[in-house]
Formats: sequence, structure tokens, C-alpha cells
Amino acid sequence: MFENTRYPLHDGFLEAVEYGNSKTADISVVFLHGWLDNAASFFPILEGLHQAAPSLHLCAIDLPGHGLSSHKSHGNFYPFHDYIDDIYQLLVNFSPNRIVLVGHSLGALVASCYSAAFPEQVSGLVQIEGYGPLAEEESETVSRLREGVLSRQRIRRKPARAFASLQDAIERRAKVNHLLPEQIAPIVTRGVVERDSQWYWRHDIKLQSQSLYRMSWQHAHSIRQHITCPQVVILGEQGFSHLQSFRQDASEAIQIELVAGGHHCHLQSPIRVIDLIFGLVNKI
Repeated sequence: MFENTRYPLHDGFLEAVEYGNSKTADISVVFLHGWLDNAASFFPILEGLHQAAPSLHLCAIDLPGHGLSSHKSHGNFYPFHDYIDDIYQLLVNFSPNRIVLVGHSLGALVASCYSAAFPEQVSGLVQIEGYGPLAEEESETVSRLREGVLSRQRIRRKPARAFASLQDAIERRAKVNHLLPEQIAPIVTRGVVERDSQWYWRHDIKLQSQSLYRMSWQHAHSIRQHITCPQVVILGEQGFSHLQSFRQDASEAIQIELVAGGHHCHLQSPIRVIDLIFGLVNKI
């Protein structure tokens, strides 16, 4: 059976869903979800991996501002690099066993940067619909800065959106993410709260503001080059098209796999994704 747990941060706490015992397992597999998702994004993967290898410690967290985790302090707009600090604070609570990071989308970006910055802590890396940090041309820097600031102003004025029922919220997310309602339902259920017979998103609305900064291609390349652990990149056949271009540029040491599905391919092809994660774990 899984356990709901909570880990303290300097500013707030992280909620998690766990299988196994971090103190007795040889390997902890830590799952980092995508933007506006939560730990429920990995429920099918957690269940399948636990059945295949009950001795593993599995931990899927809600990133700050997402799911059941606390929101950051009032003025915080969740700059990308702060998540890396959050993960560092999380991992000091684990026993000194080997760590495998599995990230989807935003979680893959965080996991890749963490693996580069703290290679001594990470024994394996799985990126689902992600390959290193987001990057863009230096010529976009000023326009991104301007649009990022303006987006914060729009977010401050944006009213909370309500749904008449949980099913309405599920169907809305299913349409946006091109998934079946039953595939997205666990994420939505964990990500909403009922107030006065209406349903609202739990996530911090400030997560929807645009970034003020994005790395250059050279910065992103340097980070990818500093990842020394075994790694697997899993891409959906109908996933984000720009990720497909990395297939020809990636090192031969990186295993890149295409699986059926779109950006949430781990929900559409969970058995295949479980096999790929388990295969990496077995190599460690």
C-alpha cells in the first residue's frame, strides 16, 4: 500500500505519495511531475513499478504550488531554479541510498538540471517529454523579460475560475491535454478543492505567469553535458515536436525511446514507460 507523506521545506512543505521504505531500500526513485500537474500524474507508474519490484522506494511529490503542497510566499512567482533548491531540501530527508530521478516535462527540466549540479547524488535519470532545460536565442531575452513582467500583472488581476462539478473540471483538462477523462481524472481530483458547491483549482495561480528568463542554447548544452549518470529520454510519438530534433544531436550514451501517445505519454503507455524505468534501475 502507498503512504501519503509530508516533507518540510524552509518555506512550506511538500506532499508526497510513497511506496516502500527509504531507510531500507537500496534505491529511491523520485518522480517530478509536469507544470500544473501533481503526484497523481505517476499513479499508474508507481503501482506498476511497485508490483514489479516491491523492494524499491518510490516517491512522487507535488511540487510547490501544485497539488497538496504548500504555496510559496505571497510575492513568489516560482522561478524555475527554485525548484532545484526544493528538491535538494527534499533529498536530505532520505537515507543515503542511490537516487533515480524521473521527471515529466517541467519535472524533467528540474531533474536534468539537478543531475548536472549534484551528480554525486543522482545514480540515474529518466526524462519524459523533456531533454535538459528550456532554451532560446539570446535575441529573445528582452522580449521575454518584458512579456514576463506584463504576464504577472495580468495574473494579479485574474479571477479564480470555478467549475460546477468535478466532472466538468476533468473534462476540461482532458480536452486541453488531449487525454481520455479517465486518464487525467486522478490529476484533476488531487488538483481541485470544493468550496460552496463549486470546484476550484488548488494550484497557485501565479504558476501561470510567464518566465522572465530562459537559458541560451549554450547554457542548456553545458548543463546536458554535465549529466554523468545513465539516462533515458522518453518521447511521445505525438508529443512536443521540438523535442524530436534532439534525437539526432544526443550522445550515443543517452537512450532515447519513442512511445505511443502525446505529451502525457506516460499516462497513455504506462506499461512501456514502466519497462523503460525498470530497465534503467536494473542497470544501477
